[in-house]
Amino acid sequence: MSPRFLISLIAGIAFAGPSFGQEAPKGVVELFTSQGCSSCPPADAAFRKLVERGDVIALAYHVDYWNYLGWADTLSSKENTERQYAYARTMGRANVYTPQVVVNGRDHVMGSDLGGIEKKVDGFLTEGEGLIVPIKAQVLGDQLEITVAAGQGKANVVMVYFDREKTIDVEKGENSGQKIAYVHSVSDVETVGMWDGKQTRLTLPATLLQKADLEGCAVLLQSSTADGTPAAILGAAVVMAGKNI
Repeated sequence: MSPRFLISLIAGIAFAGPSFGQEAPKGVVELFTSQGCSSCPPADAAFRKLVERGDVIALAYHVDYWNYLGWADTLSSKENTERQYAYARTMGRANVYTPQVVVNGRDHVMGSDLGGIEKKVDGFLTEGEGLIVPIKAQVLGDQLEITVAAGQGKANVVMVYFDREKTIDVEKGENSGQKIAYVHSVSDVETVGMWDGKQTRLTLPATLLQKADLEGCAVLLQSSTADGTPAAILGAAVVMAGKNI
């Protein structure tokens, strides 16, 4: 990790993540989208508003099942598709769709319905199903320390790496000829630890954050079903790289 990157990263942590100030995020919004889906640009635009507002952790997963239409989404991966299908199993659904938003790992809503997304986030807060377990992440020398507060239940500590923004010229498919700027597109997801309800501290090598094009990393405390599919997100934090916090 370069010194410049590390200094920027520490600065981001000092401000408690992008645009959150001293307040915890209201929720986690995960958008499943595709460059090859004609219904997705309005959802991508709504998602950008959430990112710019900064009161939720917003993550965009580009799926690959629309690639057959003539344009292979440059940000898509089979892992993103698998995550969406895993959510469908958790929610007892037989299918998936784009654009789809999953809020706090608990329920879904149409990705272009900004009002519906906001209502879902606020509803979970009111019902006590928001991000109820505080998480703190900080870089100390060559280590990344993640501290998860005490609470109830069991969950995995999951790191989601994403890019701040990428502009794509879509040359084929349903969105052919459009130049679309995508924000917070996920490049990788990995589980780094477990939480059993007790206060837990994980010490990881800071080199985990040294990934090509990495500009942000969300730390999710996410429960799972008996068969290991992702379920409710109990807590979350985010670390941003760069000066534009």
